[in-house]
Amino acid sequence: MRGERFVFTLREVNGALGDIGTLLPMMLGTIALVGLAPTPVLLGFAVFYIASAVYYRLPVPVQPMKAVAAALLTAGISPGGLAASGVIIGVTLLILGSTGGINRIARLVPQSVLAGLQLGLGLALAHMSLELMASAPLIAMVTLALLSGLLVSPRYPASLVALVVAVLMAQALDVPGLDVGALPSGLVALPTWPSPAEVERAMSVFVLPQLSLTFTNAILLTALLAGDYFGDRASHVTPVRLSISSGLANLFLPPLGALPMCHGAGGLAAHYRFGARSGGAPLMIGVALIAFALLPGGVGLTVLAAIPGAGLGSLLLVTAGQLAVSRRLTDCRPSCWPVIVVTAGFTAVIDPFWGLLAGGCAEVIRKRLVRWRYGRDEARADRDS
Repeated sequence: MRGERFVFTLREVNGALGDIGTLLPMMLGTIALVGLAPTPVLLGFAVFYIASAVYYRLPVPVQPMKAVAAALLTAGISPGGLAASGVIIGVTLLILGSTGGINRIARLVPQSVLAGLQLGLGLALAHMSLELMASAPLIAMVTLALLSGLLVSPRYPASLVALVVAVLMAQALDVPGLDVGALPSGLVALPTWPSPAEVERAMSVFVLPQLSLTFTNAILLTALLAGDYFGDRASHVTPVRLSISSGLANLFLPPLGALPMCHGAGGLAAHYRFGARSGGAPLMIGVALIAFALLPGGVGLTVLAAIPGAGLGSLLLVTAGQLAVSRRLTDCRPSCWPVIVVTAGFTAVIDPFWGLLAGGCAEVIRKRLVRWRYGRDEARADRDS
């Protein structure tokens, strides 16, 4: 049986909240700063979360596509161009998944490079978390201390308690949440047909930067972490299936007003670190997002925006540590460390695409040096004999 039965316990609720440190800042940021209609954005995440829960029956996460969200906040794009970005990404992922091309890509990436990508993404998340925590250091320190203390025992809902305390402290200290202002309404937001210029811009600014991040973080590393955490129960969480599920979501949901979405290794690490062990966690967060989306008068969005960024940053910092330190990192050969450091550095400072290229080149050099040293040692042994 794929995954396991759905579990609805306090521990699973805690795990469901583990990834909101990544989900909420990007989702609310794009809604508030770009002026997207919040209801279709929330419903899009809800639908993808519920579908992932039912199909994988494990805490496989749903996240905004980070490169798209970052470019959206800095470069801007029309609703039609954003929908075109999602459709292009969706078609690409469907082709790679249905033809098995994603498996060929996965086989080309060595373990040392995967360890470096994982470490680099963890460092990048840590940097993002520290920026959020700096907005209200006192709230961040209290939230982080609560998380550190309560996570010792899985019986305690660490993330739930920490978020409630963060919200109460923000109210007491008059720390503002995200100002969402007056936004468009409606269950769907059908965009206008994009012009050829918008499609071209979507390809260069949004699609190409995102695909490298999707290949590495949302597909390869997510499948790898699922195997690490759940063993045989995650045998169906493969690069092919992750590619197809992400492709279907982006083909159908962004044209209705949702953001382009994917899975993610950081989200899986977050759900797992805070206690999620079944599809119950993504199912619960999907249902909760539907409720927030459909509350009248924008009440749901106001409640979500009241969570201070410093509190979310504390959750994100715990997730960053869970993602960065992997078995591949601790069990690797000493000769692999330079490859890991190069890959992690390029991933954290630039992006995973350059981390993948730099790490691949470093791995080629490492193998040649190992062969050269092995041949030299053999020649020395022959002379000594």
